[in-house]
Amino acid sequence: MRPVSLITAAIVMCALYLFVFQRDTLLSVAQRPGPETAESAVDTPDGIGETPASEVSTSPETATRVAVVALKSVAQQVESAVFLRGETQAARQVDVLSETSGLIISEPLRKGAQVTAGQILCQVDPGTRMISLEETRARLTEALARVPEARAGIPAAEARVAEAEARLSEAQARLTEAEINQRAATRLGEGGFASETRVAATTAALESARAGVSAADSALKSAKSGIESANSAIEAAGAGVQSAEASVAAAQAEIKKLTIKAPFGGLLESDTAELGALLQPGGHCATVIQLDPIKLVGFVPETEVDRVTVGAPAGARLTSGREVVGQVTFLSRSADPTTRTFRVEITVPNTDRAIRDGQTAEIAIEAEGAVAHLLPQSALTLNDNGDLGVRLADEAGQATFMPVTLLNDAVEGVLVAGLPAQADVIVVGQEYVTDGVPVAVTYREVT
Repeated sequence: MRPVSLITAAIVMCALYLFVFQRDTLLSVAQRPGPETAESAVDTPDGIGETPASEVSTSPETATRVAVVALKSVAQQVESAVFLRGETQAARQVDVLSETSGLIISEPLRKGAQVTAGQILCQVDPGTRMISLEETRARLTEALARVPEARAGIPAAEARVAEAEARLSEAQARLTEAEINQRAATRLGEGGFASETRVAATTAALESARAGVSAADSALKSAKSGIESANSAIEAAGAGVQSAEASVAAAQAEIKKLTIKAPFGGLLESDTAELGALLQPGGHCATVIQLDPIKLVGFVPETEVDRVTVGAPAGARLTSGREVVGQVTFLSRSADPTTRTFRVEITVPNTDRAIRDGQTAEIAIEAEGAVAHLLPQSALTLNDNGDLGVRLADEAGQATFMPVTLLNDAVEGVLVAGLPAQADVIVVGQEYVTDGVPVAVTYREVT
């Protein structure tokens, strides 16, 4: 066996013995400060404005502390904004559909064309609809002619009622006279001053008078029913006029459906129906969109919704690099049941129509300013409960956790709120300490 192998085996055995059986002694020797410790505190890897070695304590108490690097951070007033990611949407978009059936007789308009409100998009062949309109108008004229004829029956019926009332009055007078004669004859007959023949005659005259009253009353009722018949005829004539007018209106409405117009000014997103194509009710004529103004649509998380107000200024950067500004015009009062976010709409001028529907946009909505600390993103950590925050070095030289609210994330760092006006934030070594652990702090100046 070679001597080198024996020496190597001996060294390995010694090392194992020290690490296994004399571990505590080895660690205490390794942690004992050397003469070059003061110089190494100055030449750190970051090396920018850190505390000189003469200010670092080398007492036994310091030797048990965890070495960390902290930042003396001072809060500053910053302009705050709510940042979202959304998309552009047309202010209005509609698929113009047909309400009737027929062949297209107009030349098509090509997609991309500018149209104005009320401009004809599709013209449908009228077919026999004009003939139907003339027929309904003729029926209306006939129904209108029946109204004066029905009204003319009223005066005649009223005259018959007056005549019947006069005859009834005459019959009632005869009845009264017959009743008087009958009573007189009866009394005279009882006294022996009138014959039985006279009594019978007066009785017959009374019955005849009663029959006359009954006949006159029936004639009066018949005359009054004639007035009711005349009124019914007038109502029937009026109903006929209304029915004819409804038919005329329906025919005119059907003719209006033959001309399909643009509901608002905008751009054609599709060609209009081709010449000679057959449209059915619900058939597609064209798609019209309005891009000026245009909307920016995003969704605000429930933690930020209270910072957004209707009317607040807002801006956005499109994927093309173009920046636009507008104003918040809508903020939903109801959250999306799935994402628990609130829809927000921003109206932006688009006079040149360069902004298209469906472009991705990074949106910033102006909110009230806030006092915040600008810290390196690496300074953020989580506690045992999963709360986002930072670890501070307090006056007693101990580490403590402080939860923060993230306001903005940028290249320079993160803006956080929830810290005191001045705080010693641990930026290196915060993951190796917990609340109450003593720390040996080396300070780094803010750059």
